[in-house]
Amino acid sequence: MPSTVIASIEYDTKTNDLTIGFVSGMVYVYLNVPEQVYQSFKNYREKGIYFNMHIKNKYHFKKAL
Repeated sequence: MPSTVIASIEYDTKTNDLTIGFVSGMVYVYLNVPEQVYQSFKNYREKGIYFNMHIKNKYHFKKAL
């Protein structure tokens, strides 16, 4: 998963929460993300572009503790 912005992604199928770790060290949990969005994100070659187009400003989020 090479990306200049995104270091890791994890998905919780029970809560539909998508956890994204950024190369800056910040980690955010995006809430109620459909599994199809996660699967598309996971398979998309340019993670930063997909994030900006389909996740950022579309789902509520919280900073991970």
